[in-house]
Amino acid sequence: MSHLTLHLPDEVREKVRRAADSAGVSQSKWVAELIKKEFSDAWPQEILDLAGAWPDAPTAEELRADLGEDVLREAF
Repeated sequence: MSHLTLHLPDEVREKVRRAADSAGVSQSKWVAELIKKEFSDAWPQEILDLAGAWPDAPTAEELRADLGEDVLREAF
């Protein structure tokens, strides 16, 4: 595991300390988790939980129903 030194203003350092204490983890672990979330390619669980939350939302087919027929592409 690599080590990284951060220089933070005192007020930011204090916020990090309080947040880590509140989460029950070390400051290092708290900052590491924050960075992992920032670089994550996955959707947050809160967004995934919304799937199916609107039972009356129209389907893709319903949204496209009145768009008409597609025009054929020209050959190159």
